Amino acid sequence: MRFIHTGDVHIGMEFKQASFGSTFAKKRRYEIKETFYRILHRAMETEVDFLFISGDLFEDDYVTMGDLKEISGQLQKIAPTKVMIIAGNHDPIMNNQSKYSMMDIATNVYIMDTHVDKISFDELNVDIYGLSWNKKTIKERMLRDLAIEDPERMNILLAHGDVYQKSEYLPIDKEHILQKGFDYIALGHIHKHDFIAHNMAYPGSPEPLDFSETGQHGFIEGTMEKGLLDVRFVPFAKREFMALTIDIDHQMTLEDMITKALHALADCSADNMYRLYFKGLRDKDQLLDKTYIKERIEEVITYAEIYDETQPNYDLTRLRQDNEGNVIGKFIAYMQEQDLNDEINRQALYEGVQALLSEKVKARAY
Repeated sequence: MRFIHTGDVHIGMEFKQASFGSTFAKKRRYEIKETFYRILHRAMETEVDFLFISGDLFEDDYVTMGDLKEISGQLQKIAPTKVMIIAGNHDPIMNNQSKYSMMDIATNVYIMDTHVDKISFDELNVDIYGLSWNKKTIKERMLRDLAIEDPERMNILLAHGDVYQKSEYLPIDKEHILQKGFDYIALGHIHKHDFIAHNMAYPGSPEPLDFSETGQHGFIEGTMEKGLLDVRFVPFAKREFMALTIDIDHQMTLEDMITKALHALADCSADNMYRLYFKGLRDKDQLLDKTYIKERIEEVITYAEIYDETQPNYDLTRLRQDNEGNVIGKFIAYMQEQDLNDEINRQALYEGVQALLSEKVKARAY
């Protein structure tokens, strides 16, 4: 038996809290759907028996009727592959009502119930267990009493929950669930792929959704017969979110900084989305123009965010001596008594000195 395991697709996501603007958010909404449809094409092309979708296929609050019709049509196209879906916390089946009920469900698509459900496929000797969400949070361990009915068959569990901590998102006791004897446990909810055990895995979201989701994204594919399981993660996302640190020094001009950033990006994919952190001591008179740097960087890559974490290269000893007795000297003396290995203290020192010197310059101007 062959399968593909995905989940946490989040079709229709609005990206209201995203750091990137509305134009790129719209682009990402389309790309999320495109990648999901590429996974469906992969399922059809490789003739897998099952496609497991472990929750959060779409955003219940934002998915459109057009999206639902399109999804329905695309799922129907991959028949005879059987599509097994559980609802998650972003697309729950509440009060027996759901956006799933608005879809034209094809005969090869199975939406699992909001109590522990089992669907059998005798021709493949497979029993599939699953639990769809019926509310936004589930604090109870809903799978605790689950038991396999026929250990001689291949038994698979679809669960949208949290194996890492006792959270309000269907906490799952890893050791307890592994002892139940499932041949494969197809998890959802966590957006980073992770093999909890050889037969228990999160595929992660097919496309990363923000800069907290760095690293590769894709899906899991596997082959199985009773007692044998071969699974692997397949990188498949159109883009990755990546964070890079650009170390600078006080001798660098703005052009030097840009050149170093471009050099760091030379071996990186232009399709990815980058967050560049400029760090180090810069010349005290050299401003780091984030808007200009972003424009230059985006001449060679799709998207960049620029973060200025540099500090001006002040001679603090000389400044303290020159300002002994005034607020600048007292501030430097006080801050030098603090733990300057702490990044927050160090940043407060340099930003405070910069602000006080700026006020001193303004005062001289009057």
